[in-house]
Amino acid sequence: MKLTVNGTTHDVDVEEDMPLLWVLRDELNIKGVKYGCGIAQCGACTVHVDGVAVRSCQLAAADVDGEVTTIEGLGTPDSLHAVQAAWVEHQVAQCGYCQSGQIMQAASFLDLNPAPTDDQIDAAMSANLCRCGTYPRIRAAVKTAAQTLNGA
Repeated sequence: MKLTVNGTTHDVDVEEDMPLLWVLRDELNIKGVKYGCGIAQCGACTVHVDGVAVRSCQLAAADVDGEVTTIEGLGTPDSLHAVQAAWVEHQVAQCGYCQSGQIMQAASFLDLNPAPTDDQIDAAMSANLCRCGTYPRIRAAVKTAAQTLNGA
């Protein structure tokens, strides 16, 4: 099957029911997407399919209909995406394990809601778990990224 990931089309020879997570990590050597729970509850495996945040651990590779973007493809070679830059500015990461999924969730959320309230940020980002508890910094970073993306 063919998968377009971060702008590059790949031919992959895998079982159709193989989760996208394992295709990305094991077949394409894209390691930014993480395995957390395997049941789509923690969000560590979050990627975008045509800009929409999805849990790659529960999405069969054969069911991917669109371009996949991972944390590696979110920015450009010359600059970070606004969400990535805000994460650095607010020093969000502690252990860092969940952060690629958090960032991907935030970027997709801001595409849908460019001027979110604190409650909307909390609701959207609570779908991704952070064992270190950096939720106040996550909220601050999402707000900063929203301002950057809106030119404020």
